[in-house]
Amino acid sequence: MSDSPSSSIRGSELASDFTVSLDIDKRMYREDIAGSIAHAEMLGKQGIVSSEDVEAIIEGLRRIREEIEAGEFEWKPELEDIHINVEARLYELIGDTAGRLHTARSRNDQVATDARLYVKRVAGECRALCRELQRALLDRAEENVTTIVPGYTHLQRAQPVSFGHVLMAYYEMFGRDAEAFGSARATADMLPLGSGALAGATYPLDQEFVAERLGFSTVSANSMDAVSDRDFVLDFIFAAAKTMTHLSRLCEDIVVWSSEEFGFVRLSDAYSSGSSMMPQKRNPDYAELIRGKSGRVFGSLMSVMTTLKGLPLTYNRDLQEDKPPLMDAYDTVAASLAAAVGMVREISVNRDRMEAASQGDEILATDYADYLVRERGMPFREAYVRVAAIVHGESASDSDYPTITALDSINARDIPGGTAPWRVREAIMRAYGELGSARLSGEW
Repeated sequence: MSDSPSSSIRGSELASDFTVSLDIDKRMYREDIAGSIAHAEMLGKQGIVSSEDVEAIIEGLRRIREEIEAGEFEWKPELEDIHINVEARLYELIGDTAGRLHTARSRNDQVATDARLYVKRVAGECRALCRELQRALLDRAEENVTTIVPGYTHLQRAQPVSFGHVLMAYYEMFGRDAEAFGSARATADMLPLGSGALAGATYPLDQEFVAERLGFSTVSANSMDAVSDRDFVLDFIFAAAKTMTHLSRLCEDIVVWSSEEFGFVRLSDAYSSGSSMMPQKRNPDYAELIRGKSGRVFGSLMSVMTTLKGLPLTYNRDLQEDKPPLMDAYDTVAASLAAAVGMVREISVNRDRMEAASQGDEILATDYADYLVRERGMPFREAYVRVAAIVHGESASDSDYPTITALDSINARDIPGGTAPWRVREAIMRAYGELGSARLSGEW
């Protein structure tokens, strides 16, 4: 009986393909090589490896980094991952001396170190992008402090507000997102190298030296936790998921505002497209794609949580599966934030259309009820019923109510955080100060 076609695939080849992670983790080559250089320096400092061997190792690692960045490095999938590819090339360059690099180190603490360095880097980049988006929103808010637009609840016109106030609401959301990325970066800011496979190393290591070299503020307190912890991955993806939630809300508003029915804003040509069939169409493609991509990041969060939920201590190969969702979440949120920055900067505001939609007594109904409370001493519930009856068709004498405008309405909301123009300007000035402080601290 002849073998079936599928049986021609040798089990070892199938197993090799199944365990390969190179296409994903080679993106961490900077982190992997930086970690190895710092480890080698420490081995030399502690007298564990001779200074001559350390010099050869570091020179070889720098050569490998140059080859990768020049596109000259020969990646070998059969070697499974970034770590073995780098080590194999180091053997080619410096011979058996390369074998000394892995002294007092396991792939378990090496992988954890690489991942923490990667999350620190990308969390910092995403925090900076959030600040860029805040700045774009802030600049547009400053231009529209006195632009009046309907505020909505349940997507029904509710009360007039400053459009600058609307944009500042999103400024606040993305400020929280920037802080969340900062928190994720702080969670990752711990050196696990020296933990070995799980129990620690038997050599006199100087972990503080390595931490300083790599920019970590502290070293791990427990070797078993250090090699198996991926909370920092969860924290980053959660920050990304929350950011995508806010981006999706912003984009939903932009899709609605840019519709013919609303006509409050117009997207630039760079962030919209026509239809292949209908010449009149102007589709908000970027806003819709950002809104749609939020699901990818939510899925990445659930993927990693599900991977982690049943793992016994300590390292398990399941942890290899944290990289694809981590990197996809980063790619998605970073691209979405960058697109949103450009979209907000280039959007055109139709002030006339906004202000026309803010006219009429119905949208001022609450203001009339407040008038009865303040000027007639009426309990608010009674005033509410009186105005509601008028809204629903009951006649009222003109002498019973003053003329109230949308501008009167927003001026009356003169409390901290309110939509009165001078309060919005106050918030904008505070926000410029916040962003200035963030820039001085190196966040962006």
